[in-house]
Amino acid sequence: MSDIIMQIEGVTGGYDDLIVVRDISFNVGVGETISITGRNGVGKTTFIKILSGSLPLIDGKINFRGVDLSNVTEHKRYNLGISYAPQERIVFDDLSVQDNLTLHYQETDLDRYEGFFDKFPRLKERLKQRAGILSGGEKKLLSFTRAVAEPTELILLDEPTEGVQFDNINLMSQIILDEKNKGRAFIVVDQNLSFLESITDTIHLIDHGEQIYYTNEKGFRSEIETRITI
Repeated sequence: MSDIIMQIEGVTGGYDDLIVVRDISFNVGVGETISITGRNGVGKTTFIKILSGSLPLIDGKINFRGVDLSNVTEHKRYNLGISYAPQERIVFDDLSVQDNLTLHYQETDLDRYEGFFDKFPRLKERLKQRAGILSGGEKKLLSFTRAVAEPTELILLDEPTEGVQFDNINLMSQIILDEKNKGRAFIVVDQNLSFLESITDTIHLIDHGEQIYYTNEKGFRSEIETRITI
């Protein structure tokens, strides 16, 4: 097993008194991608929100590089080395594309994004335009670019391919694989199994907020599809 950077033990949480996910456990290693999939409404987004700190942990433990994250805010998790690209409210609509990319840095240069602009030239073309006029897929690319370009060790991605064109999904896969080779790790929630097959080391299937199946075998698509339809 590669060097473990995050330990997730019995994670349970939801919204106020409503428990949505129960007793989810796994480890994340350096340069590893763990994927979470399942039908709509089974708790995938709730789970990744708990990992990000945007929802509270009701029970269980989340440990990142020896730090207990139970009471650590989302902002402080970023400072520890965790990026997060949410499924919703993914960009600041009233700000320009450039401001969306530079708002959280003291310096406003775009050097860190040059490799992303090579793959997603549409973002560079629209730097001065309001992010709110981007298509849904373009907003996803902007959110993905911003999160992956951040100087963090672990990136949380919630439905990154939703509304994104096929060619750009392939480019997202390439970027993730390149970053994995640098030792960065990912936890990815998505329903696009072809995309997940291209990037994943271990996949977990969630239903009714619980882990019902996982595998680290390649070519898992048919097995996952069968279990999703049961």
